[in-house]
Amino acid sequence: MSRRIFVSHTLPGEGFRHLGEHCEFEVWPGPGLIGPAALREAASGCRGLICLLTDRIDAGFIESMRQLEFVSSMSVGVDHVDVAALTARGIPLGHTPGVLVETTADTAFALMLAAARRVAEADAFVRAGRWSPQQAWAPEFFVGTDVGGATLGLVGLGEIGQAVARRAQGFGMRVLAWNRTPREVPGVEMVDLDELLGLSDFVSLHVALTADTHHLLNAARIARMKPGAIVVNTARGGVLDEAALAAALADGRLAAAGIDVYEREPVDADNPLLMAPNVVLAPHIGSATLKTRARMADMAVANALAALAGQRMPHCANPGVYRD
Repeated sequence: MSRRIFVSHTLPGEGFRHLGEHCEFEVWPGPGLIGPAALREAASGCRGLICLLTDRIDAGFIESMRQLEFVSSMSVGVDHVDVAALTARGIPLGHTPGVLVETTADTAFALMLAAARRVAEADAFVRAGRWSPQQAWAPEFFVGTDVGGATLGLVGLGEIGQAVARRAQGFGMRVLAWNRTPREVPGVEMVDLDELLGLSDFVSLHVALTADTHHLLNAARIARMKPGAIVVNTARGGVLDEAALAAALADGRLAAAGIDVYEREPVDADNPLLMAPNVVLAPHIGSATLKTRARMADMAVANALAALAGQRMPHCANPGVYRD
């Protein structure tokens, strides 16, 4: 039986360096990320696939891959994969949970601080040569929002939400949280979503993207937020209605936002958030540290090698495919 697998991008980490010792594999040579048509052609006939969250593994792709026995994604979330279609075929899906918790929490807090203190706006101001002697230190010059002592509302209290809460407690913040399943976390007050939105100076999103959470923060809920509040999203773009957020920022109801994820990635040129000066924008870098990305890649390779050996994946997103 073929031991050939396809890898949609060169990966960091030790596991990838030694992958050839365990199987035959091909890697997309680039340039850039692989597109859907090229992925389908390159993966044809392969027993397994190691992919990224940018690769759409939909029902049509899965149906066309008759020899496919496993998929391993270098990602925590699997909303880019039709999990039901894989499960129906008995194909395990590997992912990389837990590994990016602290790194993504750092990113969320960095975006919160940058948005609150208008760091991106101030950087652009200095680089453009607009800092004149007359503006050297006027009382109203680039004033922002205090983070220390403010109220933070966490929408979702999973591992990343809890890691953000720990950081917030170091800033003396009051931490509120809403979660679909109530949890007891020291230093965190559980409240309903509307109460959280009305009380929070900062709202940080930490829920997975599902049919129930799509546009969870929509126009109606944004209207319930505390005036002058700041939104941070490091979860998934679809959790937030970007047009509604842009409108609230433009009319001054909300003070700022820090965004790392978008409904369409790469971000569309007409995305209204691009026109808002009071938004700090990042290109989905929540897990982007050398250490974390290497660990994610090693986990993805380990999942693939276990499946190739006929063993359970260490981290399987659809464990129901294993019947024993």
